[in-house]
Amino acid sequence: MITEQPRFIQKIASLEAALYSAGHPLDMDALMHALDTRSEKLVRRAVEVLGNKMNARKAAFEVTMLPQGRAVMRLRQDYWDLVKLFTHRPLLTSGPLKTLGYIAYSQPIEQGQVLSYRGVHVYGHLNMLERAGLISRDKTPDKKIVIKTTSFFADYFGLSTNSEKAKLQIMEMFSAGHIETVDLTNTRDRFPEGLPQYPSSTNTGLE
Repeated sequence: MITEQPRFIQKIASLEAALYSAGHPLDMDALMHALDTRSEKLVRRAVEVLGNKMNARKAAFEVTMLPQGRAVMRLRQDYWDLVKLFTHRPLLTSGPLKTLGYIAYSQPIEQGQVLSYRGVHVYGHLNMLERAGLISRDKTPDKKIVIKTTSFFADYFGLSTNSEKAKLQIMEMFSAGHIETVDLTNTRDRFPEGLPQYPSSTNTGLE
C-alpha cells in the first residue's frame, strides 16, 4: 500500500475546502488554482482520492467528477429527507418538473408552444424554473420568447455534453419515472435565492 505524501494530503484538504465553500461545480482552472498545481492529472487523482475517502467514512457529502473536467461536492440522497426538516425552501414537484422535462427535450422552444402543450398554468412553473437557474428565456427580434435549459441544469442532472446522448438521458429521466421532486434546499451564499442543488429520484411521468 502506497502512503500518501503530506503535501498531497494537504492538497486533498484544500480541494475539500474549495468544493464545500463553492457549493457548485468547479472547472479545471479553479481546481488547479485551489490545489496550487498545473497538473490536471494531479487534480483528477485528488478528486478520486477525496471521493474514495468520503465514501469510506460514509460522509454525508460525495465528491465526483463531471463532464468537461469539473468536480462537485453534493449531499448524498440518503440525507435529502433529513435536510428538508431544517429548511423552509420549497420543492419543484411533478408539475414544474413535467414542464422542465418538455422544455429540456424540445429546446430551444418558443414559450407559446410550451403554453399550448402544458396549459396557461405553466407561467408559474416557468417563473419558478427561471428563478432556480434551470432555464433561461430570451426574446427574439420578432418579440417571441424562446426557452432553453441552462448549463446549470446539465450539471445538476449530470447530463452528457453530447446533445444526442443528453436527449436520451432526459427522455429516460422524465418519461421513465426517475424524478419526482427537486429539492431547493442547502443553497450556498454564492447562489441566488431558491437555486437547487440536490434532485431526488423516484417516480413520475411526463405528460
